[in-house]
Amino acid sequence: MSGPARATQHASSKAAVLDVIRAAGTISRVGLINATGFTGATISTVVRRLIDEGLVVETGRAESTGGKRRVLLQLNHASRYAVGVHLDHAGITYVLTNLGGAVVARISRAGAGAAEPATVVDRMSAEVTALIEGVGVERERVLGVGLVSPGPLSPTTGMGLTPPAMRKWEDYPLAQALERATGLPVVLDNDATAAALGEHWSGGIGGTALSAALYMGTGIGAGLVINGITYRGASGNAGEIGHTCVDANGPDCWCGARGCVEVLAGPAAVVAAARADTALSRAAGLTGRSRSVSADFAAVSRAARRGDPSALAILERSARYIAAAARSLANVMDLEVLVLTGPSFAIAGSVYLPIVREELERAFFSRAAHPVDVRLSRHAATASAIGAAALVLQSELVPLTEGLKLPENLSAAEPAPLPVPGA
Repeated sequence: MSGPARATQHASSKAAVLDVIRAAGTISRVGLINATGFTGATISTVVRRLIDEGLVVETGRAESTGGKRRVLLQLNHASRYAVGVHLDHAGITYVLTNLGGAVVARISRAGAGAAEPATVVDRMSAEVTALIEGVGVERERVLGVGLVSPGPLSPTTGMGLTPPAMRKWEDYPLAQALERATGLPVVLDNDATAAALGEHWSGGIGGTALSAALYMGTGIGAGLVINGITYRGASGNAGEIGHTCVDANGPDCWCGARGCVEVLAGPAAVVAAARADTALSRAAGLTGRSRSVSADFAAVSRAARRGDPSALAILERSARYIAAAARSLANVMDLEVLVLTGPSFAIAGSVYLPIVREELERAFFSRAAHPVDVRLSRHAATASAIGAAALVLQSELVPLTEGLKLPENLSAAEPAPLPVPGA
């Protein structure tokens, strides 16, 4: 075997073993042999290397089954950390997670707004530093930064097609700029895909074979998780459900198409409809200049919770469009679980959840074979940032090989839940 091939094999074995230890919480070397199918010699070598690198520690012994009690292994959660950054026009969310994916710090700051990209990147770099130093983590323990933003994205040029509020970011080399500013490796991805990964890592999706996160921030998207792996498509932009057509004669969308879910039902459409209603606009405090789409959407949602019938009607209309798109996604992918996540669902999920759930119960094509479990995320506001950090952790934890044989009581697609934000 050549040197590069041997190095790839070693990296694959290391990642596979780490991921099984993460999923199990604690596991013995014999358990690792059963879970991975690797030989005892391979497990011994890999585990010794992981202990030497400080990634894994021995932690007591399992109960005796008649022979010598087996030594248990677990991740050394404090050995490595990852930063997740969710960049959006309305706000920037930062999380710092440990090696197991648990959030140890989070901050939210002002969004990109109308500032120049270079100015925002400098600010993001300073805020990443403040996040790390704020909890006393040594910088050399930080593996890198996961950076996610609205798509579509290119690994080299960043946002190739941008929503109107972020036109200045079009073709800006986002990942490279933040990497230079922070001195840390940067991984770039779509915020909806990252939200799906965040739900997977935090236990929101669980051990299902085929799941999706339906994301609504200032826009609408979806992330797909197949057998524990996020599906990205040819360019990393799979799941753009916000730009599927639900009205062929509908209004023009910024993406170049007509009648998209986002232009008909996204937060901007909700706010526009609310502002067009004089009484509702006054009741919701929307008179005058818009603060931001997200702030105005939150105001409409608060009005609906107070019982304003006009506000509730506008949100329910939006929910019906989104439910139709969710049904199409469920039909195409034959989904088992659909999680509603993202900042806008964090605010108004109580309105959207029953409508999406009812639509799939009524009209999902394969409903006679199985239902779609529709859930509202426990941490919808930060799922994308958690997923961004998980992108970095994947470089250490996610197996590069496929087909792991797991024991019946262990599922690599079902990590232990992370703390609920705000708890």
